[in-house]
Amino acid sequence: MKPLIELLADVDILETRGDLSVTVRRIQFDSRKVEAGDLFIAVKGSHVDGHQYIAKAIELGANAIVCEYVPDDFPSGVVMVQIENTQLNFGKIAAAFYDFPSANLKVVGVTGTNGKTTIASLLYNTFSLLGYKVGLISTIKYYVGTDEFPATHTTPDALQIQELMARMVETGCEYCFMEVSSHAIDQDRISGIEFDGGIFTNLTHDHLDYHLTFAEYLKAKKKFFDELPETAFALTNADDKNGMVMLQNTRAAKQTYSLRSLANFHGKVLEKHFDGMLLNIDGQEVWTHFTGVFNASNLMAVMGTAMLLGVERDDILRILSELRPVSGRFEILRSPEGKYAVVDYAHTPDAIQNVLSGIAEIRTGNEQIITVIGAGGDRDKTKRPVMAREAVKQSDKVILTSDNPRSEEPEQIIADMEVGVEMHQKHKVLSIVNRREAIKTACMLAKPGDIILVAGKGHEDYQEIKGVKYHFDDKEVISEIFGNN
Repeated sequence: MKPLIELLADVDILETRGDLSVTVRRIQFDSRKVEAGDLFIAVKGSHVDGHQYIAKAIELGANAIVCEYVPDDFPSGVVMVQIENTQLNFGKIAAAFYDFPSANLKVVGVTGTNGKTTIASLLYNTFSLLGYKVGLISTIKYYVGTDEFPATHTTPDALQIQELMARMVETGCEYCFMEVSSHAIDQDRISGIEFDGGIFTNLTHDHLDYHLTFAEYLKAKKKFFDELPETAFALTNADDKNGMVMLQNTRAAKQTYSLRSLANFHGKVLEKHFDGMLLNIDGQEVWTHFTGVFNASNLMAVMGTAMLLGVERDDILRILSELRPVSGRFEILRSPEGKYAVVDYAHTPDAIQNVLSGIAEIRTGNEQIITVIGAGGDRDKTKRPVMAREAVKQSDKVILTSDNPRSEEPEQIIADMEVGVEMHQKHKVLSIVNRREAIKTACMLAKPGDIILVAGKGHEDYQEIKGVKYHFDDKEVISEIFGNN
């Protein structure tokens, strides 16, 4: 419990009513969760305006309201604080409620289109192997030390972030590695966090359903680096054409990693195999359990970050050789007769291209590449035909299927993807709505030595159809078909 006045120390106030010394039991922005003694913050979201629920919050017992405009029928006896931007200040108020936990952690955020989950998770694993207690906020799971919590979003809401970080501090964590999505940046969900470093992976076609234009998408990513403090570092991928753009206005210490050009942290792929890669990192050879140039780039980001956080070079090189792929990221399964399946979360055109290029690099002969791919419903529709086109370019056979159709009809999503397939390539493409049947068909078409890519869902263990989540795990389905169970 905290006095309301303490929570508003960093907030510009326009008007108040009532006694600001009132004690707040909890903070809420969802009126349905309000109980007696809570502070309700009315946030204008993308789809819902919390100001519509102020009366409901008061009815349920809120004793204080923070809002941008005051309803005409606002009752006496309830404290009211009017501010300009509740969304921007929500994180600051939540941070104050939880005693500014990020100030007691080394917090590093990872942003970009692809690679966020892999880099954040590998940093969590790296520092855990080095003996530190670490927190992780990622698409797959949230971790406080070794305690695991289900992930709801790539980057959760500001209140949940501060609560997670407070738990990390309470349990003795020293580091927190987190994915920072463009939505979270644009919606100020990371407001109130003191970052010690930021990592940029790459920027490709995604989330244009939300940002509308690529320029706005880039602007959201850049905002993260523009707002880093001068005490932080900004580590960018010099191999991405937008990598240096991220550093243009940052006050943070500018650092780069690369596989192709001069950089602060430079690596080169020497050998590629199904079970790993041999890398040359600043003149030293290191064997890793990862496949694909994109993963070599991810490992360079991990190395650079670790060294910028004070880890000795030899220690991080040793750890790189011990790390294993993240769940659902280029995860390889093998059938008893020698068919291979790669399960990967790739759900953007660039990610599909990267994964298929990684597979092509380790082909030893005339093995077929059979790709099973869908696209999510209620998301960026413009990338659907491009994803199909990229899949067809580097595959011998492509099966278009369902991903998470959500509220859309899966047949229509597949039809949108089919637009990207050129006439002379249509003979390579099948459309099978049922994802299980699509995967089964790919496995039946494959011969020993062939490689099946099942893309789009990776670590996810569900399919979302018409608002209902049904259990579905690509790895489980493949293992069952392969007879590996």
